[in-house]
Amino acid sequence: QVQLVESGGGLVQAGGSLRLSCAASGDTDSITAIEWYRQAPGKRRELVASINSGGATNYADSVKGRFTISGDNAKNTVYLQMNSLEPEDTAVYYCNALTHAYPYWGQGTQVTVSS
Repeated sequence: QVQLVESGGGLVQAGGSLRLSCAASGDTDSITAIEWYRQAPGKRRELVASINSGGATNYADSVKGRFTISGDNAKNTVYLQMNSLEPEDTAVYYCNALTHAYPYWGQGTQVTVSS
């Protein structure tokens, strides 16, 4: 099994920055990719960014050029650096670990961007 703990959320003004962390523990060798999702009130959960075990990254069009996903293998942690935040980025952000067996989800961290 894999356990995920997100942190780094908070309240920030539009144009500001936050860095989210997703710390993995347990059977981390089974992880093939880590994804960041977000879910705003009344909306579907959407994929924001992903990074695989080879370091390849992908981003949603809405965050390209503003968000950067990166990983620190020594710390078993994936980061989501979020710059130029907009009120539309307000959501609960979740990390998801993909393995060959099951996906594992963290508990989420709230990001609120004020205008």
